[in-house]
Amino acid sequence: MWPDIIRKAKEGGLNIIQTYVFWNLHEPNQGEWNFEGNRDLVKFIKCIWEQGLWVTLRIGPYIEAEWNMGGFPYWLREVPDIIFRSDNEAFKYHMQKYAEKVINMMKKEKLFADQGGPIVMMQIENEYNNVQLAYRERGISYVKWAANMALSLYNGVPWIMCKQKDAPPTVISTCNGRQCADTFAGPNGPDKPSLWTENWTAQYRVFGDTPSQRAAEDISFAVARFFTRNGTLNNYYMYYGGSNFGRTSSSSFVTTRYYDEAPLDEYGLRREPKFGHLRDLHRALKLSKKPLLRGTPKVERISQDLEITTYEKPSENLCVAFLTNNDTREAKTIHFRGKDYYLPSKSVSILPDCKTVVYNTAAIVAQHSSRNFVVPQQAKFSKWEMFKETIPTINDLKDRTPAPKELYSFTKDVSDYAWYSTSIKIDARDLPMRPDVRPGLHIASLGHALLAFVNGEYIGFEHGSNVEKSHIFRKPVNLTAGDNDITLLAMTVGFPNSGAYMEKRFAGPRAVTLEGLMSGTLDITNNNWGQQVGVNG
Repeated sequence: MWPDIIRKAKEGGLNIIQTYVFWNLHEPNQGEWNFEGNRDLVKFIKCIWEQGLWVTLRIGPYIEAEWNMGGFPYWLREVPDIIFRSDNEAFKYHMQKYAEKVINMMKKEKLFADQGGPIVMMQIENEYNNVQLAYRERGISYVKWAANMALSLYNGVPWIMCKQKDAPPTVISTCNGRQCADTFAGPNGPDKPSLWTENWTAQYRVFGDTPSQRAAEDISFAVARFFTRNGTLNNYYMYYGGSNFGRTSSSSFVTTRYYDEAPLDEYGLRREPKFGHLRDLHRALKLSKKPLLRGTPKVERISQDLEITTYEKPSENLCVAFLTNNDTREAKTIHFRGKDYYLPSKSVSILPDCKTVVYNTAAIVAQHSSRNFVVPQQAKFSKWEMFKETIPTINDLKDRTPAPKELYSFTKDVSDYAWYSTSIKIDARDLPMRPDVRPGLHIASLGHALLAFVNGEYIGFEHGSNVEKSHIFRKPVNLTAGDNDITLLAMTVGFPNSGAYMEKRFAGPRAVTLEGLMSGTLDITNNNWGQQVGVNG
């Protein structure tokens, strides 16, 4: 799909592709590197270059991206004394080793712009200001170390840090968000350009969300305004999001479908009018590139809502004008160089010669489209088979501990599932005497979901959410006099992808009790448990 997606991006008027590098894809096990097939980073960059586009390479190694572990491989979590994204020797050692691997590959293939290749910019770290205070002085020193380390590995192209207000002088701080023309204070230095590395074209979705949308008019208005504020780069996040296959999406309960509302949808189909309206915006900006690059900017504020921004160089007869109406309700007319120009509410008109309007952000002339799903003949399966999972007891599970093991460190990201089982002997006198009263099974879980079985009988299912991963399972159960098997199938929905101290997050059952017995509540958390990673089916 790569060449087709890149070709469509080019047709949409893009001239640069920004991509992450996913550490946990390329080094799933320590020291075992994989750059084959869909993980062939060099081939992907060359595919971009073959179509005449540039590349921004965001090597992370922390990427967030609603991606499992924010891009970190699981084995990194088990390195002794490690603290992610901090001035911590263990973390810095492995981070630098990874960065060297990626950068040396790019250098060997001559893919950097100063070598004649397409990579014009690199990113180290990602939105660190969001968590920096949690690390105190070790956060400050880590940012400086990361910047110096990056430049020591390669200094032939600029390095950036997203949303890093205190970025060191050697790297460029950039903006992520929806309205960077108004929310971004600008880079923290006079010699740094104003870069918008993530213009959110909608919003990723988690299970249970309503559809996330963002109007084409709003996106184009934000982009045009950014260029009136000395903007140098606009990058869409996402222009194409695709699918989170396997277990790659994070514990934020992110859906398999990622940014389906982008200009290219999950399947790589053009989503109109978003695709076409932004394509027309890019054409207008490219018509204006000479005055944008060479002209002197000037902003004239006509009223509270109206302003005129020009980039002009009279000696070369270069001039572009951006006429802005910030009123979100009413259209306005603006007088500029002897002519009146009509501006719809919340819109920007672009005049590449300071005379002719070639584009208005609120005036869509691109076609509209709708997506239909048709079941192809080859998808109509004629034969189905069923596998029935055997519900294990403690006797079937060889891994024994007093209490259930913590789920993340137990599964080690090789499966979403783990069985837990224990057996408890119940005296007949402990069972409720009334036939309409049943004991209850109570489980406090740190996430993310679980099924419960008692004596092989399915009891129920509970799960957490994007906002609260932990949850409480409480269901009535049928207990018998004698031995009773209590079995849980616990699940993760990915590993964490954001926040401080990601290496110290936990999941799985933490407390299990039987309620409503004649003798009271019985805590069976430390009753001795058998467990197993994965399901046989």
